[in-house]
Amino acid sequence: MTDQTDLSQLADCAERLVAAARSAGADAADAVVVHGTALSVDVREGKVEETERSESADLGLRVFVGRRSAVVSANMTEDPGTLADRAVAMAKVAPEDPFAGLADRDRLGQSEAALDLEDAVFPDADVLTSAAHRVEAAMLDVAGVTRSGGASASASSGGVVLVTSDGFSGGYRVTRHGRGASAIAGDGTRMERDYWSEGRVHLADMPEDDWIGARAGERAVRRLEPEKITTRKGSVVFEPRIASSLVGHLLGAINAAAVARKTSFLQSKMGEKIFADGVTITDDPFRPRGLASRPFDGEGIAGGPLELVENGVLKSWLLDSASARELGLESNGRARRGVGAPSPGPTNVTLAAGQMSREELLREIGDGLFVTELIGQGVNLVTGDYSRGAAGFWIEAGEIAYPVSEITIAGNLGDMFLNMIVADDLEENRVVNTPTIAIKGMTIAGR
Repeated sequence: MTDQTDLSQLADCAERLVAAARSAGADAADAVVVHGTALSVDVREGKVEETERSESADLGLRVFVGRRSAVVSANMTEDPGTLADRAVAMAKVAPEDPFAGLADRDRLGQSEAALDLEDAVFPDADVLTSAAHRVEAAMLDVAGVTRSGGASASASSGGVVLVTSDGFSGGYRVTRHGRGASAIAGDGTRMERDYWSEGRVHLADMPEDDWIGARAGERAVRRLEPEKITTRKGSVVFEPRIASSLVGHLLGAINAAAVARKTSFLQSKMGEKIFADGVTITDDPFRPRGLASRPFDGEGIAGGPLELVENGVLKSWLLDSASARELGLESNGRARRGVGAPSPGPTNVTLAAGQMSREELLREIGDGLFVTELIGQGVNLVTGDYSRGAAGFWIEAGEIAYPVSEITIAGNLGDMFLNMIVADDLEENRVVNTPTIAIKGMTIAGR
């Protein structure tokens, strides 16, 4: 099964929508059309639990009547004229927004970079079933794994087209491949669970199925017999998969919509030092085979690589056109969009590798907590206050000593960023990529 819908068909649909909106009285309009197919297989204990196939064909029309706007969405069978009439009628009664409007005409364009976002390989259900079984078998082969929490393999393919009344028309196709597994180790009240997953644009870049399954199993087994620790102040080390959440909090705080609403603890920090020396964070929509790469943003602006933080100093907000106008700035091509209205957001984000290995970082820490799981959502981006449940391992004399659980870690993101130490074990295969991170001086609450 593969998505054979030609981009020209999607573009024709979007153009008809925009033309219908202008005929219905809109001063300006843009339309997004998204078509995709997906296939996934879930297995558990050697049996197929579910094989799911889906196909979507959705569109979104945004219209402007003066400074009033409205967005409607539907599937591709909807009559363009009916949809446009409804959108214009909604816009006429919407409140005025002084910052509403299409992207500035002179900013429109798309990258000619070779992004390589479409894989020629699209596996069928039999291939995905075999892959999921291999992942699970490798997981169950790990000594100490007592049962399977399930394994999966998936693939998707689709196209995206944007057309605006200002003359922009662009489209691109993307593919995704995924593998994942959840392992259970131990029995009764002494069971522990962990997982591992991987996603790639091209199947050839995917790690071996056996490796993914074994990784899930090993992670679950090493969590057996966790101990509890007493409350203290100390250093917290975040493994890369978990450390990405810290960068995620930064991305939320530098989202221009939050800055404009004055709901970000960083709203007055542009140009100031907010991270430790040496910390650099970039956003790159043009990374070849990147999971969040695209040749243009949700408004038709190519944008480009962006330094968010340079040597600890905050350099950029994430801006779409509306938030940029509200802040008196210019969009940097960070509009994200499905079939609804665009909003600011990142693409492929990387926290640059540091100078020391993870082993050297642990030796520098001495004693502390190594976090492999976070629980809950106790982060306030208005104040920067941070408090989350955690589990992982206790570090003694620079070595991982034993598993621990039922812990809460707390601090303030402003202080945490300034006290960050970054290792060199960066791998750029996710949307938000970070090496191992250590933060000194956090509250570690246990029994």
